[in-house]
Amino acid sequence: MAAVKIDDMEHESKDVQDDTEILDDTADAKDPEDQVKKKKKKRKKKKNNAETAEDGSVMENGEGPGVSVDTQAAENGVAGITLDGDKDEAEGDAAEEAGGENKKKKKRNRKKKGAAGDGSAASGAKQQTVPPSIPIAELFPEGNYPEGEICEYPTDKDGRTAMNRMTSEDKKMLDQSHSQLYEEMRLAAEAHRQTRQYMKSIIQPGMKMFDICEELEATARKLIREKGLEAGLAFPTGCSLNHCAAHYTPNAGDQTVLGYDDVCKIDFGTHINGHLVDCAFTLTFNPKYDELLKAVKDATNTGIREAGIDVRLCDIGERIQEVMESYEVELDGKTYQVKAIRNLNGHSVGQYRIHAGKTVPIVKGGEATRMEEGEVYAIETFGSTGKGHVHDDMETSHYMKNYEVGHVPLRLAKSKQLLNVINQNFGTLAFCRRWLDRLEQTKYLMALKNLCDSGIIDPYPPLCDQRGCYTAQFEHTIILRPTCKEVVTRGDDY
Repeated sequence: MAAVKIDDMEHESKDVQDDTEILDDTADAKDPEDQVKKKKKKRKKKKNNAETAEDGSVMENGEGPGVSVDTQAAENGVAGITLDGDKDEAEGDAAEEAGGENKKKKKRNRKKKGAAGDGSAASGAKQQTVPPSIPIAELFPEGNYPEGEICEYPTDKDGRTAMNRMTSEDKKMLDQSHSQLYEEMRLAAEAHRQTRQYMKSIIQPGMKMFDICEELEATARKLIREKGLEAGLAFPTGCSLNHCAAHYTPNAGDQTVLGYDDVCKIDFGTHINGHLVDCAFTLTFNPKYDELLKAVKDATNTGIREAGIDVRLCDIGERIQEVMESYEVELDGKTYQVKAIRNLNGHSVGQYRIHAGKTVPIVKGGEATRMEEGEVYAIETFGSTGKGHVHDDMETSHYMKNYEVGHVPLRLAKSKQLLNVINQNFGTLAFCRRWLDRLEQTKYLMALKNLCDSGIIDPYPPLCDQRGCYTAQFEHTIILRPTCKEVVTRGDDY
């Protein structure tokens, strides 16, 4: 529209200019002196108009001062479009000026950076700190925690095992009835994910194993918002090194230091109301162990893939062993076959019960017991460059109350007092000596031995293969939901 308006005004200015020239010629004929003056005046005007046209401020044909007013107004409107970037507003302002209306310009509403709806910032949600310190419940105030990896169940040969579970309305309703349990496990899993990701970023060779465990557990307690038996750690942090495969955590005074050539298994768990997750990974710094870690990770993922409702546990173990032992690793010029550690297993998980009764073998020949709907399993595999068999070794650090034990009379007052502390703080969950020290318990070793001898507490010493070999572990917790299989602890790392 602006271009059209500018062209009309040019024609008008030409007509006015022609009329002016006719009048000037008539006047010139009457008075020679006036004619000379007017000619000079005309040349001066033309010169001024030509200069202003070069500057772009006035059109070349707009010679008369009365003609250039509308043209300048139109040009100001065009300039407003270019400068402000708002065509409608600029044209409106130009029209108001041309019409002689004295209205105020409307105030432009500019969006502020970070305002809701512009996608530049979260809508008031808290962001996790570094190091992590904000409880997971505060990061997700509505209680909708991140789901794990959702997998369909494997289809059996007859095609009926997993048929229509994802779409069945009955299964969906049954699934919905357990939503509270799933959310509690997802909260625990998110605390586990954020804790392990932070620890992976700070663990370095030269750190004491004691300090690593203390930092990890302090972080997990903050994120899970520890509260007695309602929320907290499910068992002590395992940090078994090299030939030691499981159940090692440093006791007070342990000065073990993590080395560059060590293979460290980090195994810890979190829980909400006893609904716990059990998850582990292997940490190395020397790339020569990469193939060992790859073998064990692949075996664990195979176990997860094969697991499902009505699947036999022995079939899972056979597939795990087949995959793991297909790998070889070369260490210092010597080639080793990666062996599945045959006397270590995955296991079912219950409320306040880390080992709920069923075991998931990692070698061929296990039980023919089947997995059932609604069960929770910790699928874990262990690979070794040694014999593939572990035995008790080193000083005991892990302990756990026997889930099946009833009332046992105790004679020692110290044993009774220690048992009360264990019942109040751990229940049937595993604990370690460091945790008793943290509760300011002193001179408790004799009482603890008495509780073990009485069958109330079970000791869990470190499990080791032959010295000089290397072992690795990966583990995830899965929920056999009515509609699907959820790997609740799955993360971007593994």
